[in-house]
Amino acid sequence: MRIAQISPLFESVPPSLYGGSERVVSWLTEELVRLGHEVTLFASGDSRTSARLVPGCEKALWRDRACRETLPHHIHMLELVFRELQHFDVLHFHCDYVHFPLVRRYGCSSVSTLHGSIHLHDLRPLLEEYRDVPLVSISHNQRQPMPDANWIGNVHHGLPLELHSFRHGRGGYLAFLGRVSPEKGLERAIEIARRTGYKLKIAAKIYDEDRPYYEHTIEPLLRTSNSFVEFIGEIGGSAKDEFLGEAKALLFPVEWSEPFGLVMIEALATGTPVIAWRRGSVPEVVRHGVTGFIVSSIDEGVEAVAQLNHLDRKMCRKDFETRFTSERMAKDYLRLYEDVIAARSTSSLPALRARG
Repeated sequence: MRIAQISPLFESVPPSLYGGSERVVSWLTEELVRLGHEVTLFASGDSRTSARLVPGCEKALWRDRACRETLPHHIHMLELVFRELQHFDVLHFHCDYVHFPLVRRYGCSSVSTLHGSIHLHDLRPLLEEYRDVPLVSISHNQRQPMPDANWIGNVHHGLPLELHSFRHGRGGYLAFLGRVSPEKGLERAIEIARRTGYKLKIAAKIYDEDRPYYEHTIEPLLRTSNSFVEFIGEIGGSAKDEFLGEAKALLFPVEWSEPFGLVMIEALATGTPVIAWRRGSVPEVVRHGVTGFIVSSIDEGVEAVAQLNHLDRKMCRKDFETRFTSERMAKDYLRLYEDVIAARSTSSLPALRARG
């Protein structure tokens, strides 16, 4: 199959450090190539891939100090995509909604994975208008604000089997990995560490828009908690593998409906269980009492830490291998590609609502 993967241009594919959507695009692209498909990746020019790369810009926009507007670069990338339309059997978009008018007018076979939350005030008019554009969710919870949108499938993220290695969590600390922002609940993680007596290691990125929150809320907590909290900063690669694998548990105390939460399956891949708040996709990822604990309060989080020794880290790794590999993800998407190609050939695409 001839497949175009169209990535956001904010980070390279894969990103050097933080960047969830672009990382998933990389894993999917490489797996599709491994499975024998002809894949073209539209992404930033500093991306690394075994597919054919068509640069949408010279380098990742968030790494380009000269970049002031990101939309023009994405519009230019779409021109490159549709200029080559006849060379593809299917287009797979990961860049939000900017391509919807072109998909409709060119009448091409496509799927659009929505990686973010569905904010009804902003998205309902758009998704109601473009009911002919096939959408893919990354969790069933993501669909809840608008379950009647044109969802043709649900595909949980997956990562390469060999990306992370199984470890025994001998570091004895609790881990927090992601970014520092109000919705990530870092204050809860710090309080759980304080009350349980475990060291908390924080590997997190701070975006400019979240720096006031960090300086006014988190930094004072770090100053008063320096005996049991260590702020490492942004990490990637082998450092992330060790960071997650040597932890006793990953804390995922989110305060919003996270559409997926990639860090949870990264932790499971190393054998590290997850203690997560009952929000968003968490119940779809964490198997309570098997691969971690789903909690609703700091008190429950503290109790969950006390129960960690009852969990089998090998079961965490096994659950990852069964449910969250990039091979499973790629095969799920291939079935959806076949669906939209078949539907387009019979002009029945608006009625395509089969999988999910």
